[in-house]
Amino acid sequence: MADVKVNCLCKPELDPEFVPAALWNREYRKLAAADPGAIKIAITLERSNGAVSRFDTCLLPETEANAALNLRYVERLVKFMLWSFGGWHVTVAGAPKVASALAELYSAKGERAFDWQVMGERIYDRPFTVDSCPFEKAMPEKKVAMKLGGHFEGCRIGFDLGGSDRKCAAVKDGETLHSEEVVWDPYFQSDINYHYEGILDSLKRAAAKLPRVDAIGGSAAGVYVENQPRIASLFRGIPEKDFATKVRPIFLEIAKEFPGVPFVVLNDGEVTALAGAISFKCNSLIGLAMGTSEAVGYVTPEGNLTDYLNELAFAPIDYRTVNPPRDEWSGDAGVGASYLSQQAVGRLVKAAGFDFPADTKLPEVLKLVQKAMAEKDPRAAAIYRTVGRYLGYALAHYADFYDLKNLLLLGRVSSGDGGSIIIEEAQKLLKEVFPELNIKFHLPDETFKRHGQAVIAATL
Repeated sequence: MADVKVNCLCKPELDPEFVPAALWNREYRKLAAADPGAIKIAITLERSNGAVSRFDTCLLPETEANAALNLRYVERLVKFMLWSFGGWHVTVAGAPKVASALAELYSAKGERAFDWQVMGERIYDRPFTVDSCPFEKAMPEKKVAMKLGGHFEGCRIGFDLGGSDRKCAAVKDGETLHSEEVVWDPYFQSDINYHYEGILDSLKRAAAKLPRVDAIGGSAAGVYVENQPRIASLFRGIPEKDFATKVRPIFLEIAKEFPGVPFVVLNDGEVTALAGAISFKCNSLIGLAMGTSEAVGYVTPEGNLTDYLNELAFAPIDYRTVNPPRDEWSGDAGVGASYLSQQAVGRLVKAAGFDFPADTKLPEVLKLVQKAMAEKDPRAAAIYRTVGRYLGYALAHYADFYDLKNLLLLGRVSSGDGGSIIIEEAQKLLKEVFPELNIKFHLPDETFKRHGQAVIAATL
């Protein structure tokens, strides 16, 4: 297959084979723009609430010679859009051959069977489909914004569910009256009552500190649709056969304990982004946490949250075809979790010259690298510079899909001296390679820390 030639002048130091999606796509579009036979297409993704995301672009003519290159371009766009926006129904308008090939990939027996199953049955409760239509018949974009957050009036409860503790706060007219952190171990509990009773206990203790409860908001890792977990690591110990009947309704059942009280649960990345927007008084913001994986949330230019998934850990940012890092869960190559989390640090230590025992767990690898960085070890600095370039290229790619003006950077990987290097390198790359972008970087300050995830959740 003929490939797009990418001239990557600012290569990640320890990973020179990295092929930035942002550059690859720009070069492909130049080829299409220069071809008099290029065709206009629109990719649309429909969600169960009627929302539609749309991306317009051009393809090389649908000839046999261009077939593989066209498919690669569209398939990577679709994969990104699925995990960014979400959707059960994909339509490729204007390119029937590409649509047909894409439908084979995203099928029960296709290369993207994971995405087919998760986006269809698991998240949206519908068969996942890929269709074709003429360009003129493409559905228009239809956005659904959630005017959530920033409501400090009244008596509110907020909670944040983590893998090692659950936090809960009682807030009255913006003043935190009660804030509590309780250690728990939800990951490997096979009895849903452990989760139910633990969450309800925290909520009732917070409620006891308030004269009444006007609203409850919460955050937790995973994908939530209408307050129902569809993918959530907190419940990984519950047998798969019981997920639909016991895990999905858990927050609906807990809400019944507070009749008539508005109750909202969102992905923790969304609440983090909202907390950043409130704390730093800015919108068009992505909150990105580089921890065990990559967690992302987004606040629109109007200051709203969206119905997007924003699960960019599964969204591709590296288009290399030879020995790319693969995500162990989805099996796909070049996705964000391999570059913007502690997984990236674990991948790069050998190239940097470290020789840790093979059985060293990733959290411990990160601690060792951070210790080396504190001791001014140049090998650690090279790792952080490499991650910084990953971040710069990823943000340029994200900017093709999001109105992005601000970045809130969080997570263990970005802490300490190494985090400063990551930011410096990403900013320098954006200025040199993508001067048209103007993204302001923010780090958590004391105001942000004081609000806390649980307190901001209370304002939902």
